[in-house]
Amino acid sequence: MIQLILSIVTHAVALFFYPGLLAMVAFGAIVELAWMRVSRPDWEWPRLPRRRPTPVVATVALCAVVGAVQLAAPLNPIPGDERSVVLAAVALAFTAWAELALTVEFVAEPGLLLIVQVSWLLAVLGPAVQPESLRPQVLGNVVVPGLLPVKVACAFLYLLSLPGLLRLWPFTPSADKRVKQRLDAGRILTWFPYCGLFTTLFVTPSSDDLEGLLRFFGLSFAVAAVLVALAMFMRWRGVTVARGLYTRVIPPYAVLVLAIVLVTSIQIR
Repeated sequence: MIQLILSIVTHAVALFFYPGLLAMVAFGAIVELAWMRVSRPDWEWPRLPRRRPTPVVATVALCAVVGAVQLAAPLNPIPGDERSVVLAAVALAFTAWAELALTVEFVAEPGLLLIVQVSWLLAVLGPAVQPESLRPQVLGNVVVPGLLPVKVACAFLYLLSLPGLLRLWPFTPSADKRVKQRLDAGRILTWFPYCGLFTTLFVTPSSDDLEGLLRFFGLSFAVAAVLVALAMFMRWRGVTVARGLYTRVIPPYAVLVLAIVLVTSIQIR
């Protein structure tokens, strides 16, 4: 009975505090404010989201929390053998389609979004080819020379896909243009799971201490900075270049990554 109560308390802490809801909001709010500051020349302090969460925000929050607790974050209360990269990928993948299904007018280019989603899933699952494990902390800890091309290729594909999944690309629906800036609650909730999952999959795990905690969040913030820079570059080049990237560059590159994964799997076995 005591073990059951301790397990419930542990999972509640993980879901609501760290690495769950509280950590996601804090991380996401910092990155989102930085993004709004650099992406809008007429920047001003935005309005807070509505007090009562919409069905979209509630759905995104639930899925993002499920994804966040799967990360190999230092001091994560969830035992390592209970985490799965597949669960994290499915939960995060559902966030984009929840927004599409519930508020289609705020999601631009749904066809391109599907291409991006498939490419991102390939980038997430590609590193699992050699260790044959779905535990996130195992995938990041694998340092095998033969697996290096797969991890580098998947990491690059992961970064290319995220501006679309986070809606940082320059396809802005007209309904999203408001006179007064407002924080995007859905994006705030997904910054940490997406960036933290990259750190989990492609960087060796951090130790369970203060130094490891600072390292993990420092790397995750660095990933967010790279995404902001990439999104700003696409906005600077314009919609045509961005559409060309997602229609003529990423799909062939995703096929190349898949080929690298298959060849690596055959060679290792």
